[in-house]
Amino acid sequence: MNTAIREPARSTPVVGEYDVIVVGGGPAGLMAATTASRTGRSTLMVERYGFLGGAGTMGGLSTFCGLHARVHGEHKRVVRGYCDELIERLEHMNAISKPHFSVQNRIQAQAYDISAYKVALDELLLKGGTEILFHASVVGLTTNNEQQIDTVIVESKSGREAIRGRVFIDGSGDADLAHLAGAPIEKSPDLLYPSLMFRINGVDYNEAGEAWRTVARLMEEAEARGEQKFPRKKPIVRPQRNPLEWRSNLTQLSNDDGSAIDGTDVRQLTKGELQGRQQVWEVFDFVKRRTPGFENSYIVDIAPQVGIRETRRTVGVYQLSEDDILSCVNFDDAIGVQGWPVEAHVKGTVEFRFPHADEQSRGFNQLPYRMLVPQQVENLLTVGRSASMTQGGQSSARVTGPCFVMGQAAGIAADIALSEAAGVADVEIPVLQRRLQETGAYLGADLAPDTFKESPPTVPAV
Repeated sequence: MNTAIREPARSTPVVGEYDVIVVGGGPAGLMAATTASRTGRSTLMVERYGFLGGAGTMGGLSTFCGLHARVHGEHKRVVRGYCDELIERLEHMNAISKPHFSVQNRIQAQAYDISAYKVALDELLLKGGTEILFHASVVGLTTNNEQQIDTVIVESKSGREAIRGRVFIDGSGDADLAHLAGAPIEKSPDLLYPSLMFRINGVDYNEAGEAWRTVARLMEEAEARGEQKFPRKKPIVRPQRNPLEWRSNLTQLSNDDGSAIDGTDVRQLTKGELQGRQQVWEVFDFVKRRTPGFENSYIVDIAPQVGIRETRRTVGVYQLSEDDILSCVNFDDAIGVQGWPVEAHVKGTVEFRFPHADEQSRGFNQLPYRMLVPQQVENLLTVGRSASMTQGGQSSARVTGPCFVMGQAAGIAADIALSEAAGVADVEIPVLQRRLQETGAYLGADLAPDTFKESPPTVPAV
């Protein structure tokens, strides 16, 4: 029996040319497209779903994590720039809640309405002139030479098409473009575990009270009695804008051998979807039966896709590390800041680690531009959870806030690289930083760092 077939050669039509092509409409990609288009560059967003938002919409997340930091004990929003415009749009739509305390009451997060968020994101990108191509997946690329991408190949209901670009931004979450282009990437042998989010409606808010504490206690007691075993500890059950509805993160998805589902393996991903929905139903049954205020509740929505936290990561010019997070470092090529703790979804639980000397800490680290720059590809930037980070660094900087930061920096960097006819690695950092500040970004340079890494060491060429 033949184990492979030979497909006939084919000619793929080039259907467009753009200054900047962004692949993936998650928080990093959508902010990159927004920013690039507002510099005046012709910009295309390629997204496989029919809406933007990434984990915040298709993953059912419904919460902004990482917009805030605990700065010397005071909670402040430190992610600014075009994020401000997005928040204002959601406020105008009455679709975002005030920040609430999260993760052991030591950091703030902010809940929003998913449907309104989809609309607000459409408006954000279209305002700047971004062209959006929904329902299209990137399946290949062509190069001008070994170090420069020429076109991306997309497949959709319209068939197979090629689109030419000058600078490419990989916001796929899985380093798809970097992988296809041959840039160095890595994947941990022990991936962070995915979850499947769901939302519960019909909750009696007055009876429920602080149900996020109640549910955790009830689950612990049930396990201690040997009555029921749950996929993970440290459940998240929180009210939405209308407290009739609560968002729920109570699942953890694994293979038969106990390893985490790999979001780049379609068979594992399929298993995760099936397993996730079963877990949702079983854990909701427990919450409904045992938790005051949830007696008449029902599941109003299970997220369209499991939420993947980690797959491939690029090995770029510099890898952001867990120590960078916990030591609240500064970088001389800073593009913004983030203050979310390390959040490691390991087998059976979630481990949180906060900056050293938490009460006295500045509470945020700067993000370096070079973490966006893959090796060996001159016209590619990688943003979001597949940017150049160690697993520990990625366990913090993969959330929405730092992804917004990376995206805005990448959009401006693409414009500078095109203006200077230079590779993305050669962008002048002072120019990039000035442009970021002109668009409202906060770089954190006004507060003394806990640690400073001047000219961070680069990763050896692979």
